[in-house]
Amino acid sequence: MTAPARPTAEAASDRPFGADAPNTPAGHPRTRREHDLLGDRDVPADAYWGIHSLRATENFPVTGVPISVYPQLVDALAAVKQAAARANEELGLLPADKARAIVAACEEIRAGHLHDQFVVDVIQGGAGTSTNMNVNEVVANRALELLGHAKGEYAHLHPNEDVNLSQSTNDAYPTSLRIATITAVHGLLQAMAVLQDAFAAKAVEFRDVLKMGRTQLQDAVPMTLGQEFSTYAVMLEEDRGRLSEAVELMHEINLGATAIGTGLNTPPGYAETARRHLCEITGLPLVTSANLVEATQDCGAFVQLSGVLKRIAVKLSKTCNDLRLLSSGPRAGLNEINLPPVQAGSSIMPGKVNPVIPEVVNQVAFEVIGNDLTVTMAAEAGQLQLNAFEPVILHALAKSITSLRAACLTLAERCVAGPDGGITANTDALRASVENSIGLVTALNPHIGYTTATAIAQEALRTGRGVAELTLEKGLLPAERLAELLTPERLAGTSDQRVQWS
Repeated sequence: MTAPARPTAEAASDRPFGADAPNTPAGHPRTRREHDLLGDRDVPADAYWGIHSLRATENFPVTGVPISVYPQLVDALAAVKQAAARANEELGLLPADKARAIVAACEEIRAGHLHDQFVVDVIQGGAGTSTNMNVNEVVANRALELLGHAKGEYAHLHPNEDVNLSQSTNDAYPTSLRIATITAVHGLLQAMAVLQDAFAAKAVEFRDVLKMGRTQLQDAVPMTLGQEFSTYAVMLEEDRGRLSEAVELMHEINLGATAIGTGLNTPPGYAETARRHLCEITGLPLVTSANLVEATQDCGAFVQLSGVLKRIAVKLSKTCNDLRLLSSGPRAGLNEINLPPVQAGSSIMPGKVNPVIPEVVNQVAFEVIGNDLTVTMAAEAGQLQLNAFEPVILHALAKSITSLRAACLTLAERCVAGPDGGITANTDALRASVENSIGLVTALNPHIGYTTATAIAQEALRTGRGVAELTLEKGLLPAERLAELLTPERLAGTSDQRVQWS
């Protein structure tokens, strides 16, 4: 992979990533020696990460999921470092050549390069310090190359002294989390819109198909299949609105707070300058919190967002429960709709096809509900001026957002809208269920009385005869009036729509 063509530091070249700096002799060792407060360690010579990242990989072999799995986070971390470098240069703290090299390295990372160098486990002790140092080291070592030096020659540009200048993990990390979350949520909102449109299209397609509604799994009153599917579209629309509201809270950042919110070791005006540059880099309308001490310890916005994700999961799972019930059968179930057959359903029962797409969405929902509890407990566990558990908050939220996005697209593309036209209606079975339903008597209740209507319902159930037939036989209503009361449009409350009827 070669460095992208972009303005870099004056000493930069078009050398491939990992290529030796000009002053590195041929046959250089396969490791380089780095030093921290615990002593010296050998780091692979071609690694852009350094000693802190090395220790973190040893200390936190927890999930096996490196932070590189979340590209939005890597991009957000690079954006924060880029904004800090610009602000530090503007305020006279960082020499121009170092600032240009840091900015160029960050731009390369945000263009998709070096993501494999972000190696620390997503769940880690230290409130995200290992993640922050991983990015500091990668940016520093790529910037060193751009300045014509070898990786690890930190006397020329240092991960802490230069890349982390005017920052702390406690403001750089949560700011990055918020930016990454905003980006990921926008992707989820788009996926929800795709699923909403798929349900809305089916609502139109099924607008003429009369069926029985059910409450508590018992026959209720007639409706249309279009009405049933329209509710799924409306629920998604409502939840998109709630998610859009929740993600707005993520635009408040604490960059410039440093350790606990007092802004220690930052020059006057740094927070506003860094915010301005970060807005330019990300294109987001970010605002600095009015109280940085509060913002550094408060995870309430993450709890709010997680709660909305749980709401989406719960309602999406309920929708999939409905799809599985309505498609149950094909002969011993409701058999009202057909889901697209996407794979064989059994290793022992020939011909069986299962509702596997709704089932996988159900399981995503279960995961999201559990992730919400994780976020809740992690936010509650914060103490005094900092919450040390933001890494697991990030992991839980990222999994929920990523899985929900995939679930919405899978449900839309592999079930509702396709393949081969997606969900279809068994119109004959639906019509017969209405004609034979005891629930029709509810429409006659205001006209023959509750007691009489109950007697008709009981006799119809006992004899298997129809409600309309018994009503006419007993002379309870004239045929013309009965036909008017039992019109499909009136039964389904769709007088402005066409409804099929035998």
